[in-house]
Amino acid sequence: MGHSFLIEPGRWTIQGNWLERDSMPIGVRGKTLIVWGHDDWFTMVTKLSFPNTALDEIAQQYRGRLTGGERQYTFVLQHSLLGRVEGEGWIAPESIVQRYWVLGDRQRRTGFETLYCVGDNKYHLSSGIMAGHYLTSAMEATLERQG
Repeated sequence: MGHSFLIEPGRWTIQGNWLERDSMPIGVRGKTLIVWGHDDWFTMVTKLSFPNTALDEIAQQYRGRLTGGERQYTFVLQHSLLGRVEGEGWIAPESIVQRYWVLGDRQRRTGFETLYCVGDNKYHLSSGIMAGHYLTSAMEATLERQG
């Protein structure tokens, strides 16, 4: 089974749980749009919301480059909580793994995401944000391709 997330343009829905230190899990929902240009550059926009809570939405806008046939890519990200971010990703046979770091950040915040392919149009996502050596938040979710 080949990857459809990130590799192909598309619209995805996200549903799962957001976790923060010393708190109960919070339901999270979202949408992701992936668009490809003719020059091996992609744009990915994600919005996450937390229904029935006072938490603010999280918006993320990625711009990255993945040359056909390559398994590694780099990206820049504007994140509504973290600010300016840079990162890298690897495309493995059954998963996509990303790591990123916040630019000019005194808290030394970093993050990771693993998207594990469970079907042609379905992925399981596990992600986390760290400050220094401590995990500050995590998310577990299912992504499903729309249309």
